[in-house]
Amino acid sequence: MSNHANRPTGWQLEQNASQAYERYLVPPIFAPRADQLVETAGIREGDRVLDVACGTGVVARRVASRVGTSGSVVGLDINDGMLAVAEETAADSNPSIEWRQGDAVDLPFPEEAFDVVCCQQALQFFDDPGAVVEEMDRVLTAGGRVALSVWRPLDYQPAYVILADALERHVGDEAGAMMRSPFPDWNGEELRTLVQDAGFDDVSVTIDIGSVRYPSATEFVRREAASSPLAEPIAGVDRAVRDELVHDVAEALHRYTDDDGIVSPLESYLVAATR
Repeated sequence: MSNHANRPTGWQLEQNASQAYERYLVPPIFAPRADQLVETAGIREGDRVLDVACGTGVVARRVASRVGTSGSVVGLDINDGMLAVAEETAADSNPSIEWRQGDAVDLPFPEEAFDVVCCQQALQFFDDPGAVVEEMDRVLTAGGRVALSVWRPLDYQPAYVILADALERHVGDEAGAMMRSPFPDWNGEELRTLVQDAGFDDVSVTIDIGSVRYPSATEFVRREAASSPLAEPIAGVDRAVRDELVHDVAEALHRYTDDDGIVSPLESYLVAATR
């Protein structure tokens, strides 16, 4: 569960996985936090905004309604499948959003092209996150703002601890590692230093404690798999093994089960800074 960035080959989603990502993960996880990220960025009418590693574009869509026709929004991602879904989903956006394929470590924009840069749940996937933040600094105007969100370490995400452990037991080490990869072992001070070292001032780091809900443990496993590279390794095991996987997850999530399904805490860092 993650937003899309310039990832190793194992995290490149095909078109159908990108569609599943928009359908299954955006509404319960990324959409409500996109609103929060936009608030953190302090986006105003007329701002020129770049959404880095935009995935299927939920942040860019939220931004468009804020900047109005006097502003502009660009969504950038490395993955064609994500961008195709983004363009289709935002077809009626006003103002229209420009979708660009590109690499966040070498942004295809001139200096001082934007007033705000946003990045939702992607910084942790880059080999050199500091270089990505430096590029954000380069394309921002003087006084421009950056707003980032990054999941807190896995220990703070109980449902995903359970799922990662179960995947490791029933599917294999690689599947378990895939599920752990969105949750970096960064603390707030490390994030602050990363952003400061890239050239930003007035860095604010806050913790958001939210939740994620699914109608059942079965749907939790199914939707996470359909929306990520986990689909392939899970499809490669016997049906009986998949049933055991779901059973184990459901048992472990019993303490987070209520009349509407399962619900679990989900924590992230929000970082805001000024150039």
